[in-house]
Amino acid sequence: MTTQPSANVPKGYEILDNPVLNKGTAFTEQERQEYGLEGLLPPSVETLDTQVERALGHLDAKPDDLERYVYLIGLADRNETLFYKVLMSDPVRFVPIVYDPTVADACLSFGHIFRRARGIYLTRDMKNRFADVLRNWPAKDVRFICVSTGGRILGLGDIGANGMGIPIGKLQLYTACAAVPPQYLLPVLLDIGTTNAALWADPLYLGLRSEPPSPEEVDAIAEAFVQAANEVFPGVCIHFEDWKGTDAMRLLGRYRDRILCYNDDIQGTASIVVAGLTTALQIKREKFSDQRILFLGAGSAGIGIAGMIVSAMRMEGLSEEDARARIHLTDVDGLIESGRGNLNEWQKPYAHDGEPALDLLEIVKTLQPTILVGVSTTGGAFTEAVVKEMASLNERPIIFALSNPTDRAECSAQQAYTWTNGRVLFAAGVQFPDVEFGGKTFRPGQANNFLIFPAIGLAVFATKPDRITDEMFVVAARAVADQVDQAGRERGMLFPPTENILEMEVTTAARVAEHIFDSGAASVDRPSDIRAWLEGMLYRPEYSSTIG
Repeated sequence: MTTQPSANVPKGYEILDNPVLNKGTAFTEQERQEYGLEGLLPPSVETLDTQVERALGHLDAKPDDLERYVYLIGLADRNETLFYKVLMSDPVRFVPIVYDPTVADACLSFGHIFRRARGIYLTRDMKNRFADVLRNWPAKDVRFICVSTGGRILGLGDIGANGMGIPIGKLQLYTACAAVPPQYLLPVLLDIGTTNAALWADPLYLGLRSEPPSPEEVDAIAEAFVQAANEVFPGVCIHFEDWKGTDAMRLLGRYRDRILCYNDDIQGTASIVVAGLTTALQIKREKFSDQRILFLGAGSAGIGIAGMIVSAMRMEGLSEEDARARIHLTDVDGLIESGRGNLNEWQKPYAHDGEPALDLLEIVKTLQPTILVGVSTTGGAFTEAVVKEMASLNERPIIFALSNPTDRAECSAQQAYTWTNGRVLFAAGVQFPDVEFGGKTFRPGQANNFLIFPAIGLAVFATKPDRITDEMFVVAARAVADQVDQAGRERGMLFPPTENILEMEVTTAARVAEHIFDSGAASVDRPSDIRAWLEGMLYRPEYSSTIG
């Protein structure tokens, strides 16, 4: 006899149209009878693995990665479990599709490939009603909100509401890479307008067709959002993502000591760079506090990385003043020095006494850095003369050309290895191909944030601290560096391989969680085995035996 479900349990298309409940062809015969699904599905009952096989066949047939992105987002809209099963089956293949680099193309085409809304869209006109709008989200226990204005997306500039692809993709990586349960994650697009006139003219653009407001009004909108988010979802962690650089720096400075929040563009980027530098310094058997560091680029990325390096040096025992003294920055107007009159409040701490200088080669000769970091978006800025000068000053020069896309990288991996006779410790913001030099094959590192922020998310999800500190990101960086084995280091790898990304992220998260407990920041009791405790919380893409 068929068991009748209770009145409040969904039935039929209420289930099939709900991506969290839907199993598609994996519903058993008993479930089909019990939940009114008979006749709504083909008669064959399939396993999740069979469904994955079919989905992989669909993906193989797609002509390009943008079409694969569209398919995967559609799959997430239909069957969340199957979506994550596919992603987690081969993260090396699928992370670059649901996130960087394919998500950049998806954002440019967002209004044209749009199928179904995901997350929450807030506009500046809703400022006084943010809390009411957030309450429309069906989940009431939200632990993370990834919020963007679309003001600065992956080198694409201001793309307004098209930037919603970024919060969606970032949070999907929380789950795909670190198994943070997806039901606790909420992507938000805070539409404050856009400066992009081409989007205004696009009839399929989905956002506001107006200029963004003044910085003062942006601050007021952000304050209203922060208050509403914490009112509706007490204790939520706000992940700021892809805000305009000056807005990002200002808002992080305002909120980092007030609420549970972080900015991945600033802190996540800085952390993965510190991870690569940590590996390089381990290879050289040196410490951060022994280094002289020169940045080409003094925007939010450069300032954020410099600040994280200061935190790493302080954890080695230096004062903040002594740590900053070891770091110099340059921008389009030359060396950041105390005589400059056009510096912002974040650049001034790095303005040291010195003579004005514009030429990078002369600055390198004068300051004799051990580490050269490029965040300038000026392709080719690390010339042969500059790189060779670094090699003459250092037996193992550390050179990070972090700008992307590829044509904006300060130098290529091939150039860096060739001009230093294979002695460089190199990383980039893009994945360069392997380099053959001197009978060896080098594997250039890519400083990709997804090695950091999902682990931070898992540690914060588990330990529930009140604040996220730079020290947590430094601990995460050290944990990532420690997972690069000797064979990888001999090939020039400064970051661990991503084939076992979940294992790597959980290892990093366990280290961060341990630090949170040690510092007294956790709001939960410390378990006897942190790693096992974390593993017990991990999301697993498996079908539930119950509905509702």
